[in-house]
Amino acid sequence: MIPFNKPPLTGNEQQYVLQAMQSNKISGDGYFGKKSQAWFEKSLGCIKTLLTPSCTAALEMAAILIDIQPGDEVIVPSYTFVSTSNAFVLRGAKIVFVDIRPDTMNIDETKIEAAVTSKTKAIVPVHYAGVGCEMDVIMDIAKRHDLFVVEDAAQGMMSNYKGKPLGTIGHLGAFSFHETKNYTSGGEGGLLIINDERFSHRAEVIREKGTNRSQFFRGQVDKYTWVDIGSSFLPSELQAAYLWGQLEKVNEINVNRLEIWNGYHQAFKSLQDSGFVELPTIPTTCEHNAHMFYLKLKNIDQRTAFIEYLKCNEISAVFHYIPLHSAPAGQNCGRLDGVDAFTTSESERLVRLPLYFQMQKEEQEKVINAVMRFFV
Repeated sequence: MIPFNKPPLTGNEQQYVLQAMQSNKISGDGYFGKKSQAWFEKSLGCIKTLLTPSCTAALEMAAILIDIQPGDEVIVPSYTFVSTSNAFVLRGAKIVFVDIRPDTMNIDETKIEAAVTSKTKAIVPVHYAGVGCEMDVIMDIAKRHDLFVVEDAAQGMMSNYKGKPLGTIGHLGAFSFHETKNYTSGGEGGLLIINDERFSHRAEVIREKGTNRSQFFRGQVDKYTWVDIGSSFLPSELQAAYLWGQLEKVNEINVNRLEIWNGYHQAFKSLQDSGFVELPTIPTTCEHNAHMFYLKLKNIDQRTAFIEYLKCNEISAVFHYIPLHSAPAGQNCGRLDGVDAFTTSESERLVRLPLYFQMQKEEQEKVINAVMRFFV
């Protein structure tokens, strides 16, 4: 069976994890944690980065930092993972879901402003498949209405919008290092990206259970104490060590995935030209990271048959999110603004093909041949 995903493994992760295990500090913010954060700050050109146990945790920190209160409204696309909404619901916010664009599957920036009310506190764009949302438009709306922008860039590491790394355009951003992402910190992991100086100090406090412990370890205070709300948002040093093994090979992973993505795109162009499928759209303003390759079929029935056909050919392909505004918790915790013109219909057509670091040419050829046989 060709799996849908294989977590990337570059070769040095085991060595670094063992090195961390043999050190005197494995609880976090040790050698590898600091090294990784410094790498991100230099590579992204942002004010500060903080490793977290997950992207979910990074989004939860963002919700605390922008002071989400009960009754506040947060605008998000309906087509996203539950954490995008959950992080703000946990602070008492009501979620306002907005329809997506059918070309990129990102939030429709032309429908955001109509969803803004006197209760709106933030906009949370999600960069689906590592393809950037129209951030210039979103930031302009946020500026005119005095709103925060938190980028859910879970899938967006090594992607750019108009030359700017995803996650560095809004006030705050978040990456994921889950095993399904391009880069992982051992199965789970995340990063909070801070682009607004106002949040730099408090983020450290929130991450350390509401204490000024980080200042204590830097010798800035003679003892640490409870100074604010917070939680345990500090990942293990073992996670950071695994991640460092991946960061050393960032370009190699990125180039390899793009080669596979381009191979799929070229192979299936004839299917698109014949009207059998639709291929992913990459706007000229965006540079993507080949996080995923998907096809859009005619409808959910054809997609179901397609997935089953590939399974019979020992190939694992999967669909993606169920629109949050139609989920039980989504209906409880929020509302859809406007109409669902594309979210449900497009989500029911989309299927993701296997794509992972060092996918063998024979594996990709098997996938391509099976897909072609289904349609032709």
